[in-house]
Amino acid sequence: MNTTDMEGALTAVTTGLINATEGVLADPTDYEYDSSWTVEPGMCDRSSVRDFRGQYEPPLFWIIFFIGAVGNLLVVWIYTTVRNRLKTMTDVYLLNLAVADLLFLCMLPFWATDAIKGWDFGDSLCKMVSAVYKINFFSSMFLLTCISVDRYIAIVQVTKAQNLKKKRLFYSKLACLVVWLVSTVLALPECIFSQVKTSENIKPFCTLVYWDNDHNRTKILVLSLQICMGFCLPLLVMFFCYSVIIRTLLQAKSFEKHKALRVIFAVVFVFVLSQLPYNSILIVEATQAVNITITDCETLTRFDVAGQIAKSLAFTHACLNPMLYVFIGVRFRQDLFRILRMCAGSMSQGALSKVQVVPKRPSVMSDTDTTPALSI
Repeated sequence: MNTTDMEGALTAVTTGLINATEGVLADPTDYEYDSSWTVEPGMCDRSSVRDFRGQYEPPLFWIIFFIGAVGNLLVVWIYTTVRNRLKTMTDVYLLNLAVADLLFLCMLPFWATDAIKGWDFGDSLCKMVSAVYKINFFSSMFLLTCISVDRYIAIVQVTKAQNLKKKRLFYSKLACLVVWLVSTVLALPECIFSQVKTSENIKPFCTLVYWDNDHNRTKILVLSLQICMGFCLPLLVMFFCYSVIIRTLLQAKSFEKHKALRVIFAVVFVFVLSQLPYNSILIVEATQAVNITITDCETLTRFDVAGQIAKSLAFTHACLNPMLYVFIGVRFRQDLFRILRMCAGSMSQGALSKVQVVPKRPSVMSDTDTTPALSI
């Protein structure tokens, strides 16, 4: 073989290696980790899970959307229509909680459509819709935590509450700003990793696709941070605050103060009850990322169904809070009925002016009283 032939062969080999290398680097699977688990490609048929989701999710999501939209709009209407309604830090937090639920409810029609015909809205909306749910979840948990701390200060630390009375509304607005910022930061992984996955055999779907690295470090870090910051830590703070509050109220022997906390206890209980199963699923998923133990196709399918049900249950909290205000919160119910009567009476007199509502018998003591309590 002469020199020219050797150079030609070397060039061909080099070109082949470069092309092969480019082919490997261009393969997106080298950089991504699909968050949905598989046993072996093509070995586990998940069509039953998709059929199950397509049957029950759309009607459920539309019910949540309509009930939640009406209820939370009423909450916002009352807080913005009734003068002096935002008198306490808790009122400010509950208003922001209603706004967070409304923001999330606007995303439900996308999920309902996705359950029927797959995700046809592109990567950008996939990222936005996924991020909005996480922002709603974190902001709701943090706002409930802020409410528990506020009630702790108002009922247990009475002297400190009186000293901070003039600045509490300012602090509540500042706390809400911090809550929204932190919630947005914690939801950034949804913006980064959410994308639309397509396949020949299934409809396109919006899911999280993590970077592929040793021992799934990225996925484990994201899930651990979200579970700890968005669920475990707030739950511990709420448990501590309400434990001390209950002990204080039992010592005070005041019926009004016992009655005052019913709404917040109900809101916290319903939120935790709706979110605990979904976060338990996330914990199992993080454990799977460390050490894959679910390898049976039937078990995997059942776990997928459980995950769908847990996520749907988590979505229901967006329509439950207004119901709790109406059925448990006496003052809120009185304000609602008074505004509705005022609307009915003013239809022949012109536009409704802002209403000053003074309940005949307050259901709770306001923060201006000697003993602060919850104002709902």
